[in-house]
Amino acid sequence: MRKPLSQLSTVIICLFITATSHAQSKTAILPGEVWPDNQGKHVQAHGGGIIKIGKLYYWYGEERSQGLDTSLRYVSCYASKDLVNWTFKGDVVQMADPDNLGYRWVLERPKVYYNKASKKYVMYFHLDNRSYKAAKVGIAVSDQPDGNFTYVKSFRPLGHESRDIGQFIDDDGTAYLVFEDRPFGFRIARLSPDYMDVEKEMCLIPAHMEGGAIVHYNGLYYSIGSALTGWNANPNKYATATSLEGPWTIFEDVAPPEKKTYGSQSTMLIKVIGKKATTIIFMGDIWKPRTQWDSRYLWMPLEIGNGKLWLPEPKPWTLDIKSGKWAYAEGKGD
Repeated sequence: MRKPLSQLSTVIICLFITATSHAQSKTAILPGEVWPDNQGKHVQAHGGGIIKIGKLYYWYGEERSQGLDTSLRYVSCYASKDLVNWTFKGDVVQMADPDNLGYRWVLERPKVYYNKASKKYVMYFHLDNRSYKAAKVGIAVSDQPDGNFTYVKSFRPLGHESRDIGQFIDDDGTAYLVFEDRPFGFRIARLSPDYMDVEKEMCLIPAHMEGGAIVHYNGLYYSIGSALTGWNANPNKYATATSLEGPWTIFEDVAPPEKKTYGSQSTMLIKVIGKKATTIIFMGDIWKPRTQWDSRYLWMPLEIGNGKLWLPEPKPWTLDIKSGKWAYAEGKGD
């Protein structure tokens, strides 16, 4: 039986409104708030990393949605042209325990590099057992940025313990891994030409920090790290050097210490080079250990230059990818 026209029209209108609300473009980044993807679901890319391929940014992170198979570990992938509106490309890793690590094994902080020579996308991640004693990195590879990544191997980089990892790609394209070596500090090491191994240690920064992130800006390297306080936020700090080999300056606060980095932990520094300006974005996680699926993100442009770095108080802001300029948003940006 055909539905009356009025009823059919109502259904069509409702479907249109639903689809439109999911597809509606955002104009601003709202630090600390729910970040809907193209399906209207909160982005699940925690402890993540970002690379740019052509005109698209790819955001990889820990998938922590409710209802996942607890025996598997998931890495999600999202794509965006503007760093604001993200399209869910799927879970590019759905992995069972690869190394007999046991109950509640750990896959954290995935970071992806594109190797131009091999044309492979190489993912590094922290791989561990529940007691964090294995302290290794794992590697998985894919032929596509949003394809299924296949596990290859795990190891301790240069024989050192490795827990939280960060990635850094210098202006000349050289790829580095930043990793926390609990007994000594955190290390910066260059990847091998095929990115399938860690080739050379650049330096050991003798500070007990994790969440390492690095950017090269106007002739200086800026390094950010977080103190070892587990899920709890703390005052993140930064240091500078003219070379990755150091020497590095004394670490200073990135924000008022009583704010504890506004409840976040560093994970990456994103460099957006436009035609008129360069913006450096602090990319941080606001962890909610009891409701991990609701963990949020704190992204803010940094005040940076001449050896100084400062994280402003989080407020809604907009970014023009072409010009590289950012501004505070007047409204909520939705």
